[in-house]
Amino acid sequence: MPFNEDILINVTPFETRVALVEQGAVQEIHVERSIQRGHVGNLYLGKVVRVLPGMQSAFVDIGLERAAFIHVADLRQNRNERSNGIAVTPIEKLLFEGQSLLVQVIKDPLGTKGARLSTQISIAGRMLVYLPYDPHVGISQKIESEEERNALRERVIGLRPADETGGFIVRTQAEVASDEELQADQSYLRTIWASIQDKAKRQPAPSLLYTDLTLPQRVLRDMVCPTTGSILIDSRTTTQQLLEWASVYTPSVLERIRHYSGERPLFDMAGVDEEIARALSRRVDLKSGGYLIIDQTEALTTVDVNTGGYIGGRNFDDTIFKTNLEAAVAVARQLRLRNLGGIIILDFIDMDDPEHRSSVLAELNKALAKDRTRMTVSGFSQLGLVELTRKRTRDSLAHQLCEPCPTCQARGNVRTARTLCYEILREILRESRQFNPKEFRILASQAIVDLFLEEESTHLAMLGDFVGKPISLEVETQYSQEQYDIVLI
Repeated sequence: MPFNEDILINVTPFETRVALVEQGAVQEIHVERSIQRGHVGNLYLGKVVRVLPGMQSAFVDIGLERAAFIHVADLRQNRNERSNGIAVTPIEKLLFEGQSLLVQVIKDPLGTKGARLSTQISIAGRMLVYLPYDPHVGISQKIESEEERNALRERVIGLRPADETGGFIVRTQAEVASDEELQADQSYLRTIWASIQDKAKRQPAPSLLYTDLTLPQRVLRDMVCPTTGSILIDSRTTTQQLLEWASVYTPSVLERIRHYSGERPLFDMAGVDEEIARALSRRVDLKSGGYLIIDQTEALTTVDVNTGGYIGGRNFDDTIFKTNLEAAVAVARQLRLRNLGGIIILDFIDMDDPEHRSSVLAELNKALAKDRTRMTVSGFSQLGLVELTRKRTRDSLAHQLCEPCPTCQARGNVRTARTLCYEILREILRESRQFNPKEFRILASQAIVDLFLEEESTHLAMLGDFVGKPISLEVETQYSQEQYDIVLI
């Protein structure tokens, strides 16, 4: 199988960024900030603060800024009753205020909403996902061969210890795993669960019991596949940590992990920063001259396809068809790149020919098949729109890197002060490799300077020590938040 994917990992003390590059084009961007790590997968001992019988839900304090939310459908007792065809017990008979509850975050806080919780615990390993409360053994839907699915199920059941009361979901990586690897994964997951149970007995509610892996570790666990060529990391420390972690949990990827020590920044080599900038824009230009307009709202995301300056077809219908085909591929890439989730409405240019519609839909489904995130796609509606849903488990790229603009009364976005600070730090590092000034002076708005003097002062000092030059700050009162200059003195 040819290697057509590369994974680039850019590590700084304040932020880790991962780019998946396929045949020279950036397909996915993942960002994890040390100050803003996500909570999905974390396990907490929470305390029920309010039960809402009318909504069949409850609020649970897990120690975050906002109370988290759990629905009756996410209680494991409810799932067991539904699977056995028994009438569902109301939430007010299962939970009460002040009750301690072992819960797992299944969705990060989004906007004004708190985290979404479940008591159906699952702990992911390399080959398997452990279900301590469910004896069922399931197989990933991406393994399509029924014969292979049955064989994997029998292997996992056969390797399961006699005293095991939990179950497993078999991941796609298990297709080529040996019995020893499957058994090692089972043992690793059981050890983690025993540690979680021990902490739950000793710690008060609310308490954090288990944290999911770091972004680079999750990359090795979830993103590496047979078509992955190389995993390049620009930090020696992180490279060594990943090599040690991979030697225990993912030895098959060890030879692909390499430290990048080139002169140019790693993300510059693949134009990743330019792709991030484009992914924060409403407009996406197509090679043919057409373009997409992407609008993200609280309820849904809309994508509008326009022909723009494209007039390459033999007639107008042909022009529309070719533009829509190109747009179908571009839309699939943008969904991954921007990590857009929830309801997505695609407004292709109107096509009268049913065959053209079928071809565009087939091209869209083909492009979406590369996405690891679960999706459902509806055909063209009576209004000529294509509706799809993409599972949302974390913030979109725009929500991570941008904030509502105070100047335009939240009609658009500007990058956050912290995003600008990190961009400035990267720019100084880039400039230090090309020039040798006596001092770097940052001219920026009051918000940027204040952040550098307070929360980001350590990172600024660390960079000054690293480049061996003093870095000074100067407020420019006329600058907006996104404006800054770096003066070489």
